[in-house]
Amino acid sequence: MAERRSTKKASAKGEATVEAKSPAELRKALRAHLGRPAGIVMLSRDRIEEALDEAVKNGQITAKGARTLAADLVKRGRKQTDDVLGDLEQLLGRGRDEIGGRTSRARKRAAKAASPALAKVDKARRAAGVGPNFPILEYDELNVAQVQSRLSDLTPAQLRKVRDHEKRNANRKTILNAIEKKLGS
Repeated sequence: MAERRSTKKASAKGEATVEAKSPAELRKALRAHLGRPAGIVMLSRDRIEEALDEAVKNGQITAKGARTLAADLVKRGRKQTDDVLGDLEQLLGRGRDEIGGRTSRARKRAAKAASPALAKVDKARRAAGVGPNFPILEYDELNVAQVQSRLSDLTPAQLRKVRDHEKRNANRKTILNAIEKKLGS
């Protein structure tokens, strides 16, 4: 279930909020808000200083007041930009996390479904002496149960190779104990 995301900071100040359940809704909301020139404008420091210099020449403001005002406007602009970028980064991070969670579950299901077939392929590959040097294909993607189910067909030399790799990487005690048991240590 998608959660509703919004920028509540803006609404507390009487400005419009942006709410979205999906990237498409976010895109639509941003277009609506970015399309309103009164809502968001982009103004460089140089343009602000030009406008204030003109106001100083016309006697509408003092030079000191213009410098103070320019610094304040730039400071506020930077803060607003940082806030918007922070909100966007947060939304993108949530999206990445959601996508990562979905793909992770799919990878796990696929690995589980393919495990018996890959075990047969591993056994045939080792018997034929072809393929990668490591005894178990896609080893680092397998869970403990999958690895344990593939240990029975390995020679002592292959078991030692798997044990050394496991120690250097995940160091899963259950797998290491199963290998030691098979080696008779």
